[in-house]
Amino acid sequence: MWPDLTFVGSLDPRAAVGASRLLAGLVAWPEITTRWHDESACAGMSVGALTWHLVNQPQRIVETLAAHDPHDSRLAEPIPVSTHYANAVWIREDLDGPSNVGVRERGEEQAAAGPQAAAAAAVEVAARLDVALTTAPPVVVVPWTGAAMAIEDFVATRLLEIVVHSDDLAASLSVPAPRFAPEALSPVLTLLTDLALRRHGQDALVRTLSRPQRAPEQVSAF
Repeated sequence: MWPDLTFVGSLDPRAAVGASRLLAGLVAWPEITTRWHDESACAGMSVGALTWHLVNQPQRIVETLAAHDPHDSRLAEPIPVSTHYANAVWIREDLDGPSNVGVRERGEEQAAAGPQAAAAAAVEVAARLDVALTTAPPVVVVPWTGAAMAIEDFVATRLLEIVVHSDDLAASLSVPAPRFAPEALSPVLTLLTDLALRRHGQDALVRTLSRPQRAPEQVSAF
């Protein structure tokens, strides 16, 4: 019913560099040490696990670019962002679904390294990302899905994770959420709107944004 969403040509992948630097600043808040083992704003996930899940997002970009094979036949058929999320198992699962449980378990395993290690990793990956995106190819294969995506579309998915989980972590620490630059925030808001539209339909979204008296209770993207 709606055309596939794509960010090709409309998103500068290097927007992820500034977003990652803001992420590193958030992870450096001293409150993170005292609340490391507390439950975060994400139910069932500790602050430590959420922190590492957040740090993992720019790391995923670096790892994907490092693994790039220009001869991979899958590069010829990139999928749009909409298809990426339509194929995402975790969206269709509840909190206790295998994919979501796996994310929490991996985060808890990483959290054993502690907050100082997370802060150091966040700073390091921001520097690596700056270099990696300078020579990024136009299309990459996403390792955990096996599908190819335009680099702009792939980075948009990581920016969404960075923006949303930065807000989660800030809420968990009771500190201000980072203020992302328009070039990072705009594609995230576009993507969230597209996902909400596909999930709830035109009427629900239009009414929520313009006519709250007729709006449904929620129009969340996930």
